[in-house]
Amino acid sequence: MTQTLPDTELPNPLDPEETMSRDEIESLQLARLQETIAYAYDRVPLYKEKYDAAGVHPSDLKELADLAKFPFTEKEDLRKTYPFGMFAVPQQQVARIHASSGTTGRATVVGYTQSDLDDWAKLGARCLRLSGVKPGWKVHNAYGYGLFTGGLGAHAAAERLGTTVIPMSGGQTEKQITLIQDFAPDAILCTPTYLLTIGDAMQRQGIDPRSTSLKVAVLGAEPWTEEMRHELEVMFDLDACDIYGLSEVMGPGVAGESNQTKDGSHIWEDHFRPEIIDAFDPSQTMPDGQHGELVFTSLTKQALPIIRYRTHDLTRLLPGTARPGHRRMGRITGRSDDMIILRGVNLFPSQIEELALKVAGLSPHFQLEITRPDRMDQLAVKIERRDDCTTDRAEAAGLELQKLIKIHVGSSCRIDVVDPESLPRSVGKLRRIYDLREK
Repeated sequence: MTQTLPDTELPNPLDPEETMSRDEIESLQLARLQETIAYAYDRVPLYKEKYDAAGVHPSDLKELADLAKFPFTEKEDLRKTYPFGMFAVPQQQVARIHASSGTTGRATVVGYTQSDLDDWAKLGARCLRLSGVKPGWKVHNAYGYGLFTGGLGAHAAAERLGTTVIPMSGGQTEKQITLIQDFAPDAILCTPTYLLTIGDAMQRQGIDPRSTSLKVAVLGAEPWTEEMRHELEVMFDLDACDIYGLSEVMGPGVAGESNQTKDGSHIWEDHFRPEIIDAFDPSQTMPDGQHGELVFTSLTKQALPIIRYRTHDLTRLLPGTARPGHRRMGRITGRSDDMIILRGVNLFPSQIEELALKVAGLSPHFQLEITRPDRMDQLAVKIERRDDCTTDRAEAAGLELQKLIKIHVGSSCRIDVVDPESLPRSVGKLRRIYDLREK
């Protein structure tokens, strides 16, 4: 793997908050939390309605544990107040607006003051620096630009760090390859499945991805496994690190992973207070180390303060390592709203990815199809064989994967091993689940 300088040798120093102790961070969190909840209650009608209905008031927050007294915020709240009902500042103070695609309903709209944008760029730069990206490097940004927060969020972070940004955006894979070869970037920013798509396309052209100038890949916007990290690092001979964020909380840069430890993303807790709740009983807050659904409260946002926002991402909180005062997120195992309940068994696409990459001859390219041919749901896993895997070997590999899924997940399914290049490729976030049941 690429050798990188420790943070102490980087030209620009760490933010003072990055080196705070745990006690210092929690003291700062409490002060900022009290201010944020009062600010949201006074300025956003939905919060006042929710808190009054629940019988809680901002003055009830005396210690960090009191946050659990306050109601959750859901994506549906943002849809219900569409477009600008959750904004806490007048329109003339909103410097930028982003929005989700709205493919599963009305779009969720988020806004930023100039101070919010400055914080976003600062935290994103922290993430890139933690992952090994250095000032002066060339950074190829293949996140999509536009209303999606990925492209512009990563762009501002890279500029704040002091890199030269190549704003390629997503798609046009052949052009991506040309620019990577011609411009010789040191780092790439995109989703993990899209980096895999780029690598596959390079190999089809006879280009060895390991021959490129890329040293670091900062990957996010979708869950991915340690097995996928290994696949990409071997394919490109680089360090692959995670970055976490979502539009409603801020965008990419809420948490970032160290290339020195590669043990999960450190949450910037001077700006966000994370919680883990029981995904099946949200009233229960889980202790650190226990798996559940991730919930975020913003501590400094002006345009769109977000209180106890349910992300539906499933993970756990762990002690900090590369940044000891800031807790880490364990790798996201999936989303509670992406969970497949198959004949009483809970299953996530990331579980299939983890098992598939343990089987020789099978590639990371797969999709899940759910059907109901009779009264029972059926799952089919369509997965590509690798180029060097013959049809006969592919049949045996499929049976091996079927057995692993039965053992480790506890559900039976059909495995269809298909030819290379026969499944859709990622140009951003990849769709894994196809629900073909009649509604």
